[in-house]
Order: sequence, then structure tokens, then C-alpha cells
Amino acid sequence: MSNNRPIGVFDSGLGGLTVVKELNKLLPFEDIVYFGDTGRVPYGNRSIDTIKRYAAEDENFLLSQDVKAIIAACGTVSSVATDVSKKLPIPFFEVVSHASKMACETTVNKKIGVIGTSATIKSGKHKEYILKFLPHAEIVCQSCPLFVPLVEEGWYSADDIVVEETIKRYLEPMIKAGVDTLILGCTHYPVLEDAISKVLGDGVKLINAGTATAKAVLEFLEKEDMLKGEGQGNIDFFVSDKADSFRHQASILLGREIDDSKVKTVSL
Repeated sequence: MSNNRPIGVFDSGLGGLTVVKELNKLLPFEDIVYFGDTGRVPYGNRSIDTIKRYAAEDENFLLSQDVKAIIAACGTVSSVATDVSKKLPIPFFEVVSHASKMACETTVNKKIGVIGTSATIKSGKHKEYILKFLPHAEIVCQSCPLFVPLVEEGWYSADDIVVEETIKRYLEPMIKAGVDTLILGCTHYPVLEDAISKVLGDGVKLINAGTATAKAVLEFLEKEDMLKGEGQGNIDFFVSDKADSFRHQASILLGREIDDSKVKTVSL
């Protein structure tokens, strides 16, 4: 039996749109409700208790939209706050385990890099999953706290000298270690993919958590017979602040114009 309810996706801001983009590629017929907590971005430098409270509030909002599944399109929430999701009455997906598994399947020299927010790296979740899938992997982790502000500010061009120099500074340990695979451990980071590839070179494969998670969602919904019927999917956007700024950047990131009526501001 098909399930025509939408899929709920949340993130601290714009980054989760990289997951929405991948979902839309694999499941173009599915409706999506996206919540970006733009009033409280970033989550990565908050305390664990605060992140858990934000995650619970985000999930409760999506539940109010009658979604059939929830995706935490946020590396920070996926790393330190997934226990909150255990109370959910619907399926829940995080982005860390799926990205880690894809990295292990991709690497050749077993040297894997992980970049993320301070909270994500401190949690050690990516390392835990990688060693589960590939016990003898060599893992290099690096927090990149300036990446999210760059993306939220709209600074992500590979030709921007500020962007390039910031990436070089953070990724120096990856270059020295000779990693051949790099997990973009925050869903904001795929926005910087071209700039990161320019610094690391073509020899390093970048793992987009959105791609890995979208595949997992598709497989689950197929198995549980929860896919929507035919038709073009609709995406509704909700933010906690700065709707105009969000709409502009979201239009660029998703590659299509988003109408003003599709972005609503809500208070949690």
C-alpha cells in the first residue's frame, strides 16, 4: 500500500538542502517538508544538551506536518542527539552511518578523512562506524567550524580566495596523511564540494552524506511499501528566521527558483 504523506527533513540551516537535492533525484515523486532552523544556526558549537533540545523541537514540528519519516539532515544531530529520535512514532534516518559505510566501500588505500563541526568530530561517531565497517582503516578527523558560516553567508565559490585559503588551512592534515576518501561530515559541506576538490585534487573521493542517506531512505520505503504513488513531488520549506535570505540561497543550491509562498517562517 502506498503512503502519500511527505518525508520530513530538518537541519540547522541551509545544509540539509544537500540531502533534499539528493532525495529529489532518487525519489522525485515524493513530497518533502523541510525545516531549516535558521534562527539558531549553527548547531555545531552548542552544548550537547542544547543540541538535543533543538533536535526534539525540530522533530516535533515535522510531526505536526504529518510526515511519514524524518531525516536528521544534520551531521551534528546525527552524531550526538539520535537518542532523542527513539521516541518517534515513525521511521528516523541519520546521516553519519550511511556516509561512513559509503566511505568504507569507496576507499582503496584505507585512509579516510572526516570533516565536520566541532560537536560532530568530538563525538567520534564517524570513526566508530568506519572501524565497524573497515576495522583496519586509518582515520584522520578535523573540525572545520568556519565552513558553516561561509555557506550560510553564500561564500562557497571555488574561485573565492577566502574560501580556498580557509579550506587549505583546515585540510592540511588530510593532505599530509594521504587520504583517498573524505567524508563531508556536515550537510553544509557539499556546497563547498568544488572548492574542496580544487584543494585536494581529483585523487580524493568526496563522500556526500545526502547521497548515501537518500539511497538508504529509498531502499527502506521500497521494502516497507511506503513509497508515494505516481506524480511530481512537492517541497514545502519552513524556517525559524530570515525567510528571504533562505529562499535566495536555496534557489541557488537546488538549481531552481523557489516561490515566496513556498517558504514560511515558524516559531518553535
